[in-house]
Amino acid sequence: GLLVGIIGLKASLEYGDVIEGVSVKRGELTTAPSLSGGGAMEVGVLVYRLYRALTLGISPLIHLHMRWRRLRGLEHFRRWPERFGRPSAARPSGSLVWFHAVSLGEGMAAIPVIRRCNDMKPEMTILMTTTTVSAFEVIKKQLPVGVLHQFAPVDTPVAIDRFLGHWKPSAIVIMENELWPNLIMSAAQLLIPLALLNARMSTKSFKRWSSPLFLPLASLLLSKFSLIAPLSTLQGIHFQLLQAPPFVIHFSGDLKYVVNKFHVSNGTYESIKALKAKLSEMKVWIASSLHRGEEEVILGVHKLLLQSHPDSVVIIVPRHPHHGQHIAQKLRKEGQSVALRSQNEKLTSRKTNIYVVDTLGELREFYRVAPIAVIGGSFFPELTGHNLSEAAAAGCAVITGCHVGHFSHMVKAMQQSNPLSVTQVSTRLELKEAIDLLLSNPEILEAHQRASKEVYESLSTCIISNFWNLLNIHIFRVRL
Repeated sequence: GLLVGIIGLKASLEYGDVIEGVSVKRGELTTAPSLSGGGAMEVGVLVYRLYRALTLGISPLIHLHMRWRRLRGLEHFRRWPERFGRPSAARPSGSLVWFHAVSLGEGMAAIPVIRRCNDMKPEMTILMTTTTVSAFEVIKKQLPVGVLHQFAPVDTPVAIDRFLGHWKPSAIVIMENELWPNLIMSAAQLLIPLALLNARMSTKSFKRWSSPLFLPLASLLLSKFSLIAPLSTLQGIHFQLLQAPPFVIHFSGDLKYVVNKFHVSNGTYESIKALKAKLSEMKVWIASSLHRGEEEVILGVHKLLLQSHPDSVVIIVPRHPHHGQHIAQKLRKEGQSVALRSQNEKLTSRKTNIYVVDTLGELREFYRVAPIAVIGGSFFPELTGHNLSEAAAAGCAVITGCHVGHFSHMVKAMQQSNPLSVTQVSTRLELKEAIDLLLSNPEILEAHQRASKEVYESLSTCIISNFWNLLNIHIFRVRL
């Protein structure tokens, strides 16, 4: 988004029907028209030089913007200079590998790979960067001892050069979809091998990068990678259509399947034992990772369910904790009784049947409290879903909306393995009926729980070993 926002250019391409991000016209797989050979590379270099000049020119504005974010609490109050490549720690001697993830989801997916690298190459220093403060607060408790953390530098020439000049990474491992031109081109100039793990691209991003203006730049950037590991076959097609070198694309599965296998409990499970005991005689379901507006869907369904299941309780876990406080305030204004997690409020009466979790890093523990999990980020067209495997790993019966975007491959894989492992709904009525069926029939509920758990175990097997082997062959043996 930064590239388009900075350059301010709008390029359009005539598409036919778009099926999960792949353009289909007259029955043929198509992409944007492109120049061939050296011509395309020259255009890509030209667009990159324009990008570099512009990011250099607006660096003062970016600095002011970061100060404003700091005042709003969106940047770390003390460590925000790290965003400009100013280190807060010394570089240890020896080889160092830089893992970069933007937010919590990508960071948690990276941790199992970091642990395996730490075990297999203990002499190697690992530096992890994240962008968001919320991701740092959770991830810092999960990182192995000895792994360094910094906040990621913004993609300006000065910040990137300062960062690379201090840390001098032997290799760079980028998670999912972070194609920052200054970072990639500066690393390539320094002959630092690059890997893109769990590589994915949304439909919107694919259209943008496929446009006549940006396709040469995408081809240039992707040509600098030694390894691209897409999280699905469709995503692999995306990168091939963007002219990534075919010999660097290798499939190893989706790292988000294995987050739970390597998750270290932060001790919060002990603190919710009392809650679990309190709920043991009630019918409980959880709605997690809710975006704004989705709570209205969940609360509307919960109101209907109370008519047939007056002893039911819903646990609401918003995507952002502060949203949970707004939900509780609104419900209380309407005269409803709500328990708020951050205030250690208890379910003290039968009238309290809504529990709002407005804290970070506890979702996996709460999946163990509720046998039914409704995954948010999937009930409005503009949303792209969230990780279902966390709930499946906990043995929940999993329900999701139909707008799953980035996780469509996960839904399909699970349903193909066992249709009972994931239930997809399109309307509020379908969601109500799906939950009602599970609450009313213990045998059906148990069958769905067992299916999701078994499918998760099957799909998560050997993924970390596959990723380690790819990194070792294509990255570590080259430079370490």
